[in-house]
Amino acid sequence: MTLAQLRYFCTAARYHSITQAAKALFVTQPTISIAIRDLEKEFSVTLFTHTGSRISLTEEGERFYNRASVILSDCEDLQADYSSPNASKAIVRLGIPPMLSTIFFPELLDAFHNENPDVWLELQEYGSVRACALVQNDVLDIAFVNMELPNIDKFQTMTLTVEPLFFGVCKGHPLENIDEIKLEMLDGQSLVLYNQDSVQNRILQTRFVALGVQPRIVMRSSQIPTILKFLRQGQCGCFFYKDVLPLMPEVIGLPLNPEITTRAGLVWRRGRYVSSGIKKFLDFCKSYYS
Repeated sequence: MTLAQLRYFCTAARYHSITQAAKALFVTQPTISIAIRDLEKEFSVTLFTHTGSRISLTEEGERFYNRASVILSDCEDLQADYSSPNASKAIVRLGIPPMLSTIFFPELLDAFHNENPDVWLELQEYGSVRACALVQNDVLDIAFVNMELPNIDKFQTMTLTVEPLFFGVCKGHPLENIDEIKLEMLDGQSLVLYNQDSVQNRILQTRFVALGVQPRIVMRSSQIPTILKFLRQGQCGCFFYKDVLPLMPEVIGLPLNPEITTRAGLVWRRGRYVSSGIKKFLDFCKSYYS
C-alpha cells in the first residue's frame, strides 16, 4: 500500500468516477484503476460497485475510505507542521454560513490574524448542512455552523454563542406594530427564507408543519442585500439572529413567542489530527468568545 494508491482511491470515491478522478489528479485512467485493483487484492476487499460509468463504495469500501482519508489528512498536516520555516503560511480551510458570518466576521478574522500572522484562514461560504458534509469529507478543516443539526454528535464541537431569532420587517408591513410574533400569525404571510442548506430553515419548517402554518415563500436567499430589497417593499418578512439587526437599522425586529434560540459554534471531524494552525484557531475562538 502506498499513499499514492490511497489518494487515487479516495479521489475516485469522492467523484464517483475513475474518469473524473484521473482528470482531477492529472493521471491516466488505468493508473487509477490499477491502484484500486492493487488495494483490493492486497486487503482482500471489494471497494466499489459499478453502474455504467458511475462507481459507488461498497459497505467495506466505506470503512476503508474512512480510514484512508484519515491517513491522508494526517500526512498532509504532518507535512504542513514540519515544513521549512521559509515555507508558506499554514492554511486552515474554514466554512462559514452567510448569515452567521455577518455577525462574527470580519472582526474575529482581524483579531486572529493580528495574533497569528503565521496562519492563513481560507474562507469558503456554505450553509451549515453543506459545510458539515465538507468537513466530514476533508474538504474543509473547520466549519462555523448552526449547531442544531441533527447529526452534530458525529463531530468534535465547540459552542461559542446562543442566538435568539427575531422576525424582521420594514415599515409598511402589516405586522410592524405587533409587540411579539407567534408563528401562527405567519399563516399566509409572505416570507423570505434562507437557502435550502440552512439549518434555521429546517427548524422553522418543522415548527410550521407542527402548527399547521403555511406561509407564502417568495424567495430563498442568504444574502442580506437581496433580502432587504424584498423587505423594503413592506409585504415580506424574514427571520434574523438578534445580533444581525443592529446592522440593518431599517428593519424592525420583533421577538418570537415562544422564543426560538439556536447555538452557533465550530465543528471539525472527530478523530482527525489537529494541526498547529487548527489548534491556534480553536484556542483563539474559545478565548475570544469567553
